[in-house]
Amino acid sequence: MTDEFQKSGPRRVGQVKEVTSLANPIIKDIKALSNKKDREESGTFMAEGLKLVIDALELGWAIRTLVYAKAAKGKPLVEQVAAKTVARGGLVLEVSEKVLSSITRRDNPQMVVGIFEQRWKRLDDLRPAREETFVALDRVRDPGNLGTIIRTADAAGASAVILVGECTDPFSLETVRATMGSVFAMPVVKCSAEELLAWQKRSGTQVVATHLAGAVDYRTVDYAKKPVVLLMGNEQSGLPDNLARAADRTVRIPQQGRADSLNLAVATAVMLFEARRHLLTLDEKK
Repeated sequence: MTDEFQKSGPRRVGQVKEVTSLANPIIKDIKALSNKKDREESGTFMAEGLKLVIDALELGWAIRTLVYAKAAKGKPLVEQVAAKTVARGGLVLEVSEKVLSSITRRDNPQMVVGIFEQRWKRLDDLRPAREETFVALDRVRDPGNLGTIIRTADAAGASAVILVGECTDPFSLETVRATMGSVFAMPVVKCSAEELLAWQKRSGTQVVATHLAGAVDYRTVDYAKKPVVLLMGNEQSGLPDNLARAADRTVRIPQQGRADSLNLAVATAVMLFEARRHLLTLDEKK
């Protein structure tokens, strides 16, 4: 990656750089963020859409680069975001639609893209309280599933999503899109199965795992007595035996139709809203 892209300090303050060439080295670096290796090396990722960029800035995420289409120039919200980017030491690029399409790999891209620094939590940063719920995903592979789960965890009021083992990248463009901005609100942790089990013992959490061998209806569990970790298995193979054995409860979601399983994101949503049912109420003011 170029030095200009790698640096996180102030640069080009007060200046907007106009870019029309796909061969521009900064554009090449941004396009490279479609590769996990380049995201990991730079510690950055791409978020597409003005709302996502505004949400991220409001939540204090560090922006490296703001890219907007020429057609968006002069729009008040875009101008405000550009000013905030410059004030925080970021680079602002005004680009052609061709360049924006190339960056986002879409024929009809949104008008604004932000490049942000990744943010990870550690297991020891999580101090579970009684009414907290955590989602732990073992080797989740599908970016759409992970993004939907992060969005659902945010909506249900969960406290973090824990990625166990070799999982898909929460900062891939596909996953970030599927979160609809919740990636900026939901803490994400990555760890090994061994680290998760060690943390479980010292954190005082109740681990409820979905498993085909589970004999208990998920609706019969008391989710209110302790902080809860909902442990969900891989899309193809489910939970490995060592994780299933370590759970306090192994449960199943009853089914009646011909389908023999649920999509991982759907199953996680069902579990989440049941685990937090005693905490969720409609806001009468809305």
